Amino acid sequence: MMKKLLSLLAAALFTAGLSTAHEGMWLLNKLKQINEAEMQKLGFKLSADDIYAINRSGLKDAVVRLGGGFCSGEMVSAEGLFLTNHHCGYDAVQGLSSVEHDYLTDGFWAMTRKDELPAGFNVSFLQRIDDVSATVLAELNDGMSEADRQAKVAEVGQRLEKEAADASKGISASLKTMFEGNEFYLFVYKTYRDVRLVGVPPSAIGKFGGDTDNWMWPRHTGDFCMFRVYTGPDGEPADPNDANIPFKPAHHFPVSLNGVKEGDFAMVMGYPGSTDRFLSSHGVKLALDVEQPSRVKVRRVKLDIYEKHQATDDAVRIKYASKHAQVSNYWKYFIGQQRGLKRLKVYDKKKAQEDELMAWVNASPDRKAKYGEIVSLLDKGYAERAKVEKASTYMQEAAFGSEVVVFGFRSFGLLNQLRTDAKDAEKVAAAVARVQASADDFWKDYDPATDQEVTAAMFKLIHDDVDPALHPSVMKTIQTKYKGDFNAWAQALFSTSILTDRKRLDAFLAKPTLKAMEKDLGIQAMESCLTHFRGVIGPMSDAPQTDIDKGYRLMVAALRERTPDRMWYPNANSTMRLTYGTVGSYVPMDGAFYKHVTTAKGILEKEDPTNDEFIVPARQKELLAKKDYGRYADANGELITCFISNNDITGGNSGSPVLNAYGELIGIAFDGNWEAMSGDIAFEPELQRTISVDIRYVLWTIDKFAGAGHLVNEMTLVQGPKEEPKAEVVPAPAPTPAMPAKN
Repeated sequence: MMKKLLSLLAAALFTAGLSTAHEGMWLLNKLKQINEAEMQKLGFKLSADDIYAINRSGLKDAVVRLGGGFCSGEMVSAEGLFLTNHHCGYDAVQGLSSVEHDYLTDGFWAMTRKDELPAGFNVSFLQRIDDVSATVLAELNDGMSEADRQAKVAEVGQRLEKEAADASKGISASLKTMFEGNEFYLFVYKTYRDVRLVGVPPSAIGKFGGDTDNWMWPRHTGDFCMFRVYTGPDGEPADPNDANIPFKPAHHFPVSLNGVKEGDFAMVMGYPGSTDRFLSSHGVKLALDVEQPSRVKVRRVKLDIYEKHQATDDAVRIKYASKHAQVSNYWKYFIGQQRGLKRLKVYDKKKAQEDELMAWVNASPDRKAKYGEIVSLLDKGYAERAKVEKASTYMQEAAFGSEVVVFGFRSFGLLNQLRTDAKDAEKVAAAVARVQASADDFWKDYDPATDQEVTAAMFKLIHDDVDPALHPSVMKTIQTKYKGDFNAWAQALFSTSILTDRKRLDAFLAKPTLKAMEKDLGIQAMESCLTHFRGVIGPMSDAPQTDIDKGYRLMVAALRERTPDRMWYPNANSTMRLTYGTVGSYVPMDGAFYKHVTTAKGILEKEDPTNDEFIVPARQKELLAKKDYGRYADANGELITCFISNNDITGGNSGSPVLNAYGELIGIAFDGNWEAMSGDIAFEPELQRTISVDIRYVLWTIDKFAGAGHLVNEMTLVQGPKEEPKAEVVPAPAPTPAMPAKN
């Protein structure tokens, strides 16, 4: 993974967590020490202990991690109900949909709990964070090679994780490296396995604006859906079962009907996935020159093929809805990030700051001995990595963009078993069972005709754009046996392979043979790509990474030593963080001004019945035209749809709760803004905005549009002016025993 470099200056790019910009993704166990006073100056009415305390419940207990951290969510009832983004639940909804029950198009609302549907993912709750830096660093020394250092960290981490875990109670732990290898924290989670879909609006609401509005403001998207967590009758995690009962969270967020105004305090808690704010000028250059253009090009070709097939077949439209959304989201993201990095001249600024840092290092013999090799390590590491970056990116995006190749990976264990000991019937049967299990999941959302066209296009891109010396061996087969005709090769593969026809696969698995597998064109393509990536591309990428890793570890240590009083925070790495700031408008460009809120009026203004991205459902249009907003209107009688704040978020924060000064839910974060797309690498204090759906629009959609007011009745609604102080708004949580030691 690329590493990153923090800013040395207030308006610049190496994330020092500058308070005036409200930059920073803060660790909860450091809030008291670092952030509490500033948060309260901005208007926060609670304390750091109300957010996170080891021996009592707090706001963090209402924050949900979906899966391993692909999205975030928030508990909104004492009966296990939680909200997240529509796009976070999209894969689950797609998996439950069919042509006969098209929940993507029509939406879904469980009018009773018996109507709720299995979601297919688990959720976790953070129990505690332990700073184990001293324990880990005690096992390391300066004489270690980087490989030995990383091995020792992994060894200590495994020991700490094992000590903290209790599988019988759903408790797991994960050691996370912070500040590029300078600090270490153990996170403890409790995971619940029974999650059910409760409600989702139609995509015309949940995805209103589609790709056109993605990453854009102003926004009018009702990006939310609802799930419920269940436990066993004893309240502990359990596999899905009709006897299970709704989860009783340690805390759930009160839901505010008071709305937001310019300058209001706002904070976001969730699981930001990854930021690159320590990225050096070397990394910026490689991203701009090679990685990002490659990803954009390959993904656009894939999207064009998906869209062609989806437009002509409703079954394919549903099967590929989630796949298209996943590819499309970061296709546009990388376009925007390139634009931002270039516009802000991020490379030049990073380079100047690195030169300034090294001047400080070289001014002291002791510092030079400690940090003097930073630049040489990064120069050397990136020079070597540049030789393989395009090939590596094309393997990930193009070769592994072929579904048949990726599905083939699941048969690799069977191939190896037949090669090593085909007579061991028990092991062969186990390998067959694993392929069969994966096939059930794969074929539900697979269309061979779509994948055939994608596969031909992807491998042609590799042929045309990647150095021939770094091609997988299957390219030679295509050139010699099919005279370079990628369509002919794909046609032959898809008409014969066991991987592309379920009946052929089932017949083969009934009597698997090594000869049949080795002759199979799909298996050949899979093995060629896998061995090439593992044996050539991977080692070529990994070798320079040790220099890069060490260079960043030393650089971050130097930055922090140089400015020890600065408010530092680590890069996002799918661990729970808090970001705080204020609701506010901004100026995106000369001559333009963007307000801090949008209203339902904008939905009707954007309506275009000829464009799938801007269709307004008839019932929604009727209600909006009548201004039938009920108690969800603001003081001016308007229905607020979305709002923006200067909170610092990234991918993984999708679905995160946006909270007011009292810890009440005011919105659900779902996007960033186009003008600040370089923000994962370089925070932009004047432009960076978080786009959130206003919780009142969420409630209006559930209650007035869907007629599911019983779900709103489950929530704790808060309305009216606050008195100072208002301790009763968020009651002091009852003490609870400390959980066992620990996205």
